[in-house]
Amino acid sequence: MTPFGQRVRALREARGMTLAQMADGLGVSPAYLSALEHGKRGRPTFTLIQGAIHLLGVIWDEADELVRLADLSHPRVIVDTAGLDPEATLFANRLSREVGLLEAEDLRRLATLLDEVATRRSPS
Repeated sequence: MTPFGQRVRALREARGMTLAQMADGLGVSPAYLSALEHGKRGRPTFTLIQGAIHLLGVIWDEADELVRLADLSHPRVIVDTAGLDPEATLFANRLSREVGLLEAEDLRRLATLLDEVATRRSPS
């Protein structure tokens, strides 16, 4: 399941909406919406994201969060390390091979480290 799919499913269920009802409202098949929720389809289109925001009745921060999650929800990621330090290539390849071995806490720690790096690098 992708972060976007997980959040859409939680919002849909919290509103008592079936997968078939939401798919109908979005103009897609229930099979497609199910595949999107479960990470078997790629990143959703802008139109679908906006439709989901409208159907789910989310606004402001919650809508922004859905857009952000959609951007980070492609189930097949390509990491281009051309021109980077060999350590970056080694890390990217190891992560690709071993990500399935990481537990939730390991993933949270790595995400926190990436957040810290992004904060250090961002202009103040």
